[in-house]
Amino acid sequence: MKVKRMIHDHMPEFGEAQQIVLKHIPRLRVKSVPLLEAVGRVLAENIKVTTDSPPFHQSAMDGYAFNFKRWDKVSPLRIIDEIPAGKVSKKLLKANDVVRVFTGSAVPATADTVVVQENVIKDGAFIHLNDPFLQQGGNIRKKGSQIKAGNIACRKGEVLSVGAISYLASLGERKVKIFAPPGVSILVTGSELSQPGNRLPPGHVFECNSFGLSAALGKIQIVPALIVHCKDKETDLVKAIRKSLKVSDILILTGGVSVGDYDFVAASLEKCGVKKKFHKVRQKPGKPLYFGVNGEKLIFGLPGNPAAVLSCYYTFVLRAISAMMKVPYTHTVLLPAMNSYSKKGTLTNILKARTAARGVEILDHQESYKLNAMVVADSLVILPPDKQDVKPGDMLEVLLIDN
Repeated sequence: MKVKRMIHDHMPEFGEAQQIVLKHIPRLRVKSVPLLEAVGRVLAENIKVTTDSPPFHQSAMDGYAFNFKRWDKVSPLRIIDEIPAGKVSKKLLKANDVVRVFTGSAVPATADTVVVQENVIKDGAFIHLNDPFLQQGGNIRKKGSQIKAGNIACRKGEVLSVGAISYLASLGERKVKIFAPPGVSILVTGSELSQPGNRLPPGHVFECNSFGLSAALGKIQIVPALIVHCKDKETDLVKAIRKSLKVSDILILTGGVSVGDYDFVAASLEKCGVKKKFHKVRQKPGKPLYFGVNGEKLIFGLPGNPAAVLSCYYTFVLRAISAMMKVPYTHTVLLPAMNSYSKKGTLTNILKARTAARGVEILDHQESYKLNAMVVADSLVILPPDKQDVKPGDMLEVLLIDN
């Protein structure tokens, strides 16, 4: 029994805890969505083109289309038709015939060149060419010159950029299959919390964690399925957890994860069938961090202090979401320190920071209850347990955040 208790109460290091979370990422789900809902997502299929692009020989300029090869290079050319963009001509061009075309116009099959309008002299129904550099094939976008039917336009695993969305739309695609975003719910606990805009009773503070987490999720186009506020009462908390789990792939709780008399999160999760994987991590802030699973659902119990909530979100929750969607939302780089910093103890420190051309600056106000540094932070420095003092020039592990 003693051995089991020691294993059960093991407090993982920061990196170890991250790996535990990643080992429990559920099977990837695929969802078909309209193009405009797919930006920033990862393709779950190859997109094969069903038609050539351009779908016809297309004029690249406003001008005149004719058959350069058959032209005698001396005679003026006779205008026999005009083709606005979106129209086609059924007329056959003879040796010295031209048709008026515009940018995007369909060039007749018997034409092989377009001369731009600035390089012609118009004389009634005829034009004289004044372009000594014009060559056969000039100013025509060939059919299929961008991509031919049957070829792959975008491959499975690619992140769909704004350009990719525009490209696929130009090829006639309306929907694509992506790796689906998880359903995420937020459960904020704390009897001392009041909503912003209301009068603040004695002993209360304004609730901000649901706002911060919702805003962070909004950055990756996820709208919380539920946002629930719950007082420090176990029966209410159990009810709220059960309700949230029904509609969630990921449940994020804030507050109530420590060991105080009114910290009911861990016990309430156990009553709801959640299997704990760890409770407490050797890190600061966020040491009381809880992680558990309910089937394929992931449950994160974050501390109540708002800066700790955001730090844990970026280092644990967002990593899990990234893995579930195969999107590289988190990026870690090595940068030189721009200032000095000292820490106490042997916990991994997660420090609010700001990057610049010369490196990374560790900000003031690192306490877990303070959010003022988060206003300008664009990164988190991950300071390992054995690193006590930082000096300018030291290379640091920096997690870039879209704050």
